[in-house]
Amino acid sequence: MERHISVARTARYQQLGELSPATTQLWLVLHGYGQLAEYFIRHFAPLHAADPVGTVIVAPEGLSRFYLTGTGGRVGASWMTKADRLAEIDDQASYLTTLLRHLQAQCPATARLTVLAFSQGTATASRWLAREAAQWRPDQLVLWAGDFPADINAGAAQQLLNGLPVAMVSGDQDEYVSLTKLHELAATLRQHGALVSTYGFAGGHTLQPDILRQLHATPLPA
Repeated sequence: MERHISVARTARYQQLGELSPATTQLWLVLHGYGQLAEYFIRHFAPLHAADPVGTVIVAPEGLSRFYLTGTGGRVGASWMTKADRLAEIDDQASYLTTLLRHLQAQCPATARLTVLAFSQGTATASRWLAREAAQWRPDQLVLWAGDFPADINAGAAQQLLNGLPVAMVSGDQDEYVSLTKLHELAATLRQHGALVSTYGFAGGHTLQPDILRQLHATPLPA
């Protein structure tokens, strides 16, 4: 008989900048499968450098770490697998909500919140935000080279997405999310009322610096 017990976990995250009364933008960025936050956050260093006082970037790391090849060497992290997935989803949501509350307690309520998720992180971010939508929403959601899961309850999806600025991004050589699929996903989100902007670039399954700078310098309007 399978049973569950809740235990305390120590989660880690990486941060660029110091939260303060001067903070105007808080970016919470979720990495993809097999990545570590300490490397993922480096993509966002130019955003912090462009606004070192006002912009703070925080990259939480998935709770499940593993060796990328064999039993040694490089380590990566994952947000979840199909094993015990409902418990994993609950743990993700609890972790991210706790982290965000901790961060927001250190900066003004007026600070603009952007949630950006890449690859596997898009499903994690979407499920988490859909659960929280009755209480709060981010000011901007960026889904990069990933999906908005079809298993999210339609009512919760509507509550999250209706009127929410959403940027959807993919490279023209992305092996997981083609530009065609990107536009199909965008159409689905628009059906829930999302204010979707799509961005394509020449490249594969990666982040693109120019689009990051654009989303930072000119946030999507609500």
